[in-house]
Amino acid sequence: MTSATLPAVAGPSSKDPAFRPGRLLLYLVLSVGAVLMITPFVWMVLTAFKSNAEIAQFGWLPGELRWRNFVEAMQTAPFLRYFRNSLIIAVGETVFTLAVCTTAGYALAKLPLRGSKMLLNYFIVLLLVPFQIILVPLFLIVKSIPLFGGNNILGQGGIGWLNSWWGLIIPLGAAPLFTFLARQFYVSVPNELAQAARVDGLGEFGIFWRIMTPLIKPALITIAVFQIEAAWNGFLWPLMITTSDSMRPLQLGLAIFSQNPAEIEWPYLMAGTALATLPMIVLFVFAQKRFVEGMANVGIKG
Repeated sequence: MTSATLPAVAGPSSKDPAFRPGRLLLYLVLSVGAVLMITPFVWMVLTAFKSNAEIAQFGWLPGELRWRNFVEAMQTAPFLRYFRNSLIIAVGETVFTLAVCTTAGYALAKLPLRGSKMLLNYFIVLLLVPFQIILVPLFLIVKSIPLFGGNNILGQGGIGWLNSWWGLIIPLGAAPLFTFLARQFYVSVPNELAQAARVDGLGEFGIFWRIMTPLIKPALITIAVFQIEAAWNGFLWPLMITTSDSMRPLQLGLAIFSQNPAEIEWPYLMAGTALATLPMIVLFVFAQKRFVEGMANVGIKG
């Protein structure tokens, strides 16, 4: 075979989608955005390894890696207690959210409820309401819970759920967004499965628990990741209802640790903040596949 008959090897072409100017510009913008977003995190981690003298003289790299900063940070403030409190709140809110929002979403999607469309529109409207607007009414409701915290049956005379696990977990344990997400996934499950289960004599709760819910695992993981992240990073609500240090979560503890700017131990604060960020990174790494799948499948379904 002569060289004239050899097939030509195609090289990079300007017509190749990978070489389009628009795509290259998109990659450039995304790369710059990624660098800008990761820079504060990198600075935080590097600062956690520095000494106080190195903090006074700005520089990126520490002279030596002071791993003892992490140990000393745990001893300077009760970070382990803050970690425990945040873990209890995150797990409690997530379990409560999955129980309430999945049942509500299933009811809106599959049960012949009168006015279900109006209820769905109500949940959509609630998505537009900022949390700060309902903060004070929610505080008054929690304070007036009857027969808790010294309150009488009318909700007077005591503190209700203030400074308690009930007040930290229950009020924020269900959100319209998660009910809407659960409803959207239940709508995508064929009704024939439920009808076949009813013919076989399975009750409505059995259909919900054994047939429908196992088919929306991406939605459950998506809701769980969102709720754990929100509970772990919660600050404003715990600040309003907690009065004792034993009930404070991690983010509130970090803020109180840095109340006096003149006395802040920046290496210890950055070490505690890095440790506070680590669980969320690990959570997203392990749940990334299902989380992305769940977000990609969310749509406006009737």
